[in-house]
Amino acid sequence: MRCSLRLTWAALAAGLVLVAVPRSVAAQAVTVGGVGYAQYRYQLSDTATNNNSFAVTRAYINVNGNLGSGLVTRITPDLFAEAGGSFVLRLKYAYAAFTPPDFPLTFKLGIIQTPWLDWAEGVWVYRMQGTMSVERNGYITSADLGFGVDGAWGNQLVNMQVGVYNGEGYQGGVGDANKDVMGRVSVRLLSTDVQGSRGGVRLTGYGQYGKPTGGGVRVRIIGMVSYQSRRLIVGAEGALTRDSSSVTPSPLLKGNVLSGFGIYRIPGTMASLVARVDLTDPDTGTDEDRQTRFIGGVSYRIHPNLQIFANIDHLDYQGTPTPAQQALRTQGLLQIEFTY
Repeated sequence: MRCSLRLTWAALAAGLVLVAVPRSVAAQAVTVGGVGYAQYRYQLSDTATNNNSFAVTRAYINVNGNLGSGLVTRITPDLFAEAGGSFVLRLKYAYAAFTPPDFPLTFKLGIIQTPWLDWAEGVWVYRMQGTMSVERNGYITSADLGFGVDGAWGNQLVNMQVGVYNGEGYQGGVGDANKDVMGRVSVRLLSTDVQGSRGGVRLTGYGQYGKPTGGGVRVRIIGMVSYQSRRLIVGAEGALTRDSSSVTPSPLLKGNVLSGFGIYRIPGTMASLVARVDLTDPDTGTDEDRQTRFIGGVSYRIHPNLQIFANIDHLDYQGTPTPAQQALRTQGLLQIEFTY
């Protein structure tokens, strides 16, 4: 949810006050970390004089509190680069989570992760290149105001997350009385040398049903088959989307998104080969609206907290691109991800 600079800085200041309390208290209760993405971009299709630029595309500060007895909190301000290069500071996460003792479920309330993107990005692992295909095309947001329940069983054999949300995303305000129900479940079919909620061969499904502000329908159905080991990561994702609005009565738009990616970690090095293809058919009422995005490159982990990724990002249009689309369709990117 976008908020004023005053409110966001007040939330951040509150977190920093906790950090400043005596070590005997703060060292056990509060941790501060962050992640940032920076890049150099060269527009390979653009013949204008402004076809290259440096940018910080995203920066987070995570203030996490572990208050004991199963209660944790999180506040994450997000410095986001808007079109044109200006920056907006807003809240990405702000919630309390409670896990009862010896209980497999965690309950969250506030601006929390939505069930799909946080999990899927943990399989793809190159969020610094850009968002997942369903988010890039505006179908899903990564966080929203709501109430959620997370759970895992059998050493992550089954991992699930469900919740009720406002449905407009953390940057879209509270909306109206309409709500969205979202849920994801992931099952490990085979084990590999990677454990956790993404390791092994996994089958994952996601569903969402709700109404946008003003009425209509919003439906998302997503499935993914993924494989993750120390050497190789591959994934195939398919999504069906259904959207309508009653503000100005509109037909039901039936979108489709397909995405496939692979990451090969070269033996004996800290380098990886990365490739991804996204195909989006938004059903905008024309016969030539499909777009296909190709991403390919090489990454190198310089330090446990620093990774660099050189890649080509090309967007292919089914129809004839406009001059503005033509100028932006192919770009070379040198990107870094840093954490602390």
